[in-house]
Amino acid sequence: MTTIDDALARDRAIPDIDWRVFPEGTERDLFAAPSGPLARVSLGDRSAPRVVLVSGVAGSKEDFVLLFPLFAAAGYRVEAFDLAGHYGSVDAGPWNLDPPRAHYDYPLFVDDLLAILEDGRTPAHVLGYSFAALLAELALVERPELFASLTLMSAPPATGQVFRGVKHIGPISDMSPHRAAGLILWGIRYNLNRTPPGRIAFVRERMAVTPRACIDDVVGLMMTTPDMTDVVAAAGIPKLIAVGEQDLWPAEQHAAYAARIGARVATYPTGHAPCESAPHQLVRDMLALFASA
Repeated sequence: MTTIDDALARDRAIPDIDWRVFPEGTERDLFAAPSGPLARVSLGDRSAPRVVLVSGVAGSKEDFVLLFPLFAAAGYRVEAFDLAGHYGSVDAGPWNLDPPRAHYDYPLFVDDLLAILEDGRTPAHVLGYSFAALLAELALVERPELFASLTLMSAPPATGQVFRGVKHIGPISDMSPHRAAGLILWGIRYNLNRTPPGRIAFVRERMAVTPRACIDDVVGLMMTTPDMTDVVAAAGIPKLIAVGEQDLWPAEQHAAYAARIGARVATYPTGHAPCESAPHQLVRDMLALFASA
């Protein structure tokens, strides 16, 4: 990963894989978060600088399996976990809170993330993917001392109803969260992005486990995103916006948001998931970000 061309060539050579298989030496545990047990995976020396990867709506820790050996080889302790209600963390949810709540909300997810960050070496380098980028920003606002750097991968570059800025469907995105979630899941289920066979098989397996009510709540949260731009901009840490050329939101929106929060922008020849199709390029750019922290 010493040159742009080398990282690009490595990414283009990635075969279709079994996304459930993490590198040898990966540790698995259930972390006791405020909302309940969260499925977590970790790789690397416990005393090493820490990288925490947070997956988005309908996602899971497996989204980052290609990043794990790259960060570990670079001398970092890398971790990822399933959000409450997602895949291996379906037993975590608002019913476990004191007092119990009826729905998944921003405080639930942010409190879980903060607990994860506190359970290891800090400050940590944090990547939030799509919806989880919003969680990472909210956590940064609340506990900036826990962050060494912030990477927003395929993050909604907006506040309020963030789907209004999505290419093509933005003008018709003002609908109920349940209906909007249904459209998102329909696109995933029928593989509109032409995902390779091994990947889509895993994604469908994961979808069968994650409850629809959780997805509905998360989509509803994305329709009511708070504005934390000024506080994120004032945070004295390096920031990176990592995004594919064919992301859901247009490149000019990502560039404008990066300017508002003082972040660098890295763009890759891929879609909404650079962690899947551009891992070498993404890790190259994140390591450069870490070096500036």
